[in-house]
Amino acid sequence: MEKWVALVLLLVLWKIREGFGVEAEEVTYDGRSLIIDGQRKILFSGSIHYPRSTPQMWPDLIAKAKQGGLDVIQTYVFWNLHEPQPGMYDFSGRYDLVGFIKEIQAQGLYVCLRIGPFIESEWTYGGFPFWLHDVPGIVYRTDNEPFKFYMQNFTTKIVNMMKEEGLYASQGGPIILSQIENEYQNIQKAFGTAGSQYVQWAAKMAVGLDTGVPWIMCKQTDAPDPVINTCNGMRCGETFTGPNSPNKPALWTENWTSFYQVYGGLPYIRSAEDIAFHVTLFIARNGSYVNYYMYHGGTNFGRTGSAYVITGYYDQAPLDEYGLLRQPKWGHLKQLHEVIKSCSTTLLQGVQRNFTLGQLLEVYVFEEEKGECVAFLINNDRDNKATVQFRNSSYELLPKSISILPDCQNVTFSTANVNTTSNRRIISPKQNFSSVDDWQQFQDVISNFDNTSLKSDSLLEQMNTTKDKSDYLWYTLRFEYNLSCSKPTLSVQSAAHVAHAFVNNTYIGGEHGNHDVKSFTLELPVTVNQGTNNLSILSVMVGLPDSGAFLERRFAGLISVELQCSEQESLNLTNSTWGYQVGLMGEQLQVYKEQNNSDTGWSQLGNVMEQTLFWYKTTFDTPEGDDPVVLDLSSMGKGEAWVNGESIGRYWILFHDSKGNPSQSLYHVPRSFLKDSGNVLVLLEEGGGNPLGISLDTVSVTDLQQNFSKLSLPSSA
Repeated sequence: MEKWVALVLLLVLWKIREGFGVEAEEVTYDGRSLIIDGQRKILFSGSIHYPRSTPQMWPDLIAKAKQGGLDVIQTYVFWNLHEPQPGMYDFSGRYDLVGFIKEIQAQGLYVCLRIGPFIESEWTYGGFPFWLHDVPGIVYRTDNEPFKFYMQNFTTKIVNMMKEEGLYASQGGPIILSQIENEYQNIQKAFGTAGSQYVQWAAKMAVGLDTGVPWIMCKQTDAPDPVINTCNGMRCGETFTGPNSPNKPALWTENWTSFYQVYGGLPYIRSAEDIAFHVTLFIARNGSYVNYYMYHGGTNFGRTGSAYVITGYYDQAPLDEYGLLRQPKWGHLKQLHEVIKSCSTTLLQGVQRNFTLGQLLEVYVFEEEKGECVAFLINNDRDNKATVQFRNSSYELLPKSISILPDCQNVTFSTANVNTTSNRRIISPKQNFSSVDDWQQFQDVISNFDNTSLKSDSLLEQMNTTKDKSDYLWYTLRFEYNLSCSKPTLSVQSAAHVAHAFVNNTYIGGEHGNHDVKSFTLELPVTVNQGTNNLSILSVMVGLPDSGAFLERRFAGLISVELQCSEQESLNLTNSTWGYQVGLMGEQLQVYKEQNNSDTGWSQLGNVMEQTLFWYKTTFDTPEGDDPVVLDLSSMGKGEAWVNGESIGRYWILFHDSKGNPSQSLYHVPRSFLKDSGNVLVLLEEGGGNPLGISLDTVSVTDLQQNFSKLSLPSSA
């Protein structure tokens, strides 16, 4: 009897495990698709990055992705967040990778885990922790022993963590794919044979970790077996040269739904029709996995965005920065996914044939022995519609479109025919901050040579000096002036992003570069004293570089400093003895943190329009409801903002795009950062900003049809 009871208990436990989705699934592949538990799959995936949102947002984002017809959530792993110091790990809060994956699993979706650990992703330093820079003899991303040691160590850490939590499909978890490296072929030639050796090593190292699921390398045509090479881009149906083995499937790891935006740049608007066309073309040409990069971009909180990248990330994705549906993109793709899924068996089992129907016209047909048939009618002409004959029937094809016939007779979807109603974003003001009495200010200190402890007889490289602990580095100098002119020109060449110049504690002006130029020059007339003068230059980075070969060798900061009376008469200060201070006084005091936010050092607001390097502080209550909350910082200049000690990111309102507008003026404040009342807002303003013009708003989306029926509309973004 005891044996029977034990057997029954084992069966019950097995059923419970099966009910909770912990039954192991075998993930393999062939030349057609991934194979999960013996079944070929066409999979639609979307990139959602856990640190670019909050744990409170994850369930809703994942649910909307699932509702949109996705099967997989794809994410990078962010090394610099998880290992800020060697051997010291952080997986808490927004960094809770395991919690994120378990939420995906709970909603019944798969995971593609892109470990990298180089990720690029418009993420500062490409995701590398800056301490790597100081490892003796290190060269990133090549056949270099110090780098390989730390890369393997972190990759192993992540894989073991996933195994311990039972998160690989081979253990009953949701992870069906893992990625090693990232778009390495873009830089591989720079390393010669060492680059090819590194690819071989990385693949062997990853496969040796025995995850039980396939590994991929994106943009890597020489990905060694059994690692699958995949495509990134906007038109992989046209550009992908295909798997490097007939035994590997065609996978698209990054279908760019928009493009990242930089300060001074305009948003890239990619239409729902264009995305649908290229997804459908990829499927017609035997593609079986498509990932939208990004499906939800989110927010580059704190100082996480890479050089010049704005705080809002891929706001034009199917789910916008705040997680709201962006229509018609979300709905049009949802319909496409439903149609493809309805005929996926035939697509995966049928024999494919391709032939032309005329100039710029073609058809792909998938046919099974039993007669099931799927057809894709393609019009590649961007300007003209066409009428084609297919199987004794006539079909009208819109310009640059693909019509899907799941039964080779009836069109159920055209990529160019959008049936989803568009929506628009509605901004609802909730509170303004126009009262002077509600604000306090804290004046930061202009660093001078005498109060700096770090000295050097040359201009130091900025990133190596700050160790990425701050965007700011003071270059200070005490010099003797003996030129003939009383008002020389200060000429500063910089490889940073912004420079602010002070002479004898007086601000004389600033200049900045842009994303596409590696350096800029600041030239200003200055008034100096005969004899001793103090020069202070605040050099500013807006994120570290995120890509390129020899990232560890990059130079940032001041290149040369000179005072010029004329071409014949100048004073070169470049090789003088400079004093340095990393960061601002307010950063050192952490005045943005609530526990450090006493009235000490704070005073009532002064004449804000003339102030440089000031901190501003006020309080506000949380708006009612569930709509996303934003701060409209369009009256500010450049700096960073904190709410209750949490950085909501950098802002740069003064850097206008080609249309004369800020690249970003609304800054997301996740509701999980907020208390019901008494929220503390702190702003660091480099200059030119007026906090009295800030407003607290909520964001919603409304169908355009509803909008047009109203006599008056709220302001919109």
